[in-house]
Amino acid sequence: MPLIVPPPFETPRLVVRAVDRDDLAGLMQVNGDAEVTRFLPYATWLSIADANAWYERMAKLQATGTAAQLVLIGKAAGAPVGTFLLFKHDEGARRAEVGYVLARAHWGTGLMREALRAVAAQAFGPLGLRRLEAEVDPANVASTRVLERVGFVREGLLRQRWLREQRPYDVAIYGLLGDEFEDTATADRSR
Repeated sequence: MPLIVPPPFETPRLVVRAVDRDDLAGLMQVNGDAEVTRFLPYATWLSIADANAWYERMAKLQATGTAAQLVLIGKAAGAPVGTFLLFKHDEGARRAEVGYVLARAHWGTGLMREALRAVAAQAFGPLGLRRLEAEVDPANVASTRVLERVGFVREGLLRQRWLREQRPYDVAIYGLLGDEFEDTATADRSR
């Protein structure tokens, strides 16, 4: 069974739903910031053409049944504040990888932790996954902190795994098992 894009769902501060072309102008504020994209596997958006190219790539990826591209809409402003990708879905192993990005204005607010926890609850619940994974540049301390606070465990280091601007870099691999996931707001406070 392919990975199903979940219907829209909410957290206290977000609406999480499938991305659509109308979100691209708002996402320019996120992915057009070089500081936000410095750890991402794609270049900073310089124009709406870059945004459209990204959208087309995500639509093609999603059409394979191995990914679900979501947008994070801040309830306060009613505008996109980030994106969340479930991808590399392995149906037989019931696992997928996560990737995410958040506008700099929302860094340090716990918003991505809130989003990750909600997406994990969807993944382990209605989507029927049993494992989530993340590959993170160890220099991205904020992202590793988010993963760990939600319960992901660092499982190893993949040396020179990826290239960024033709330079190899390591990634830490993190995993979260469905039977270890705590879907409660109080779990955040205990970490």
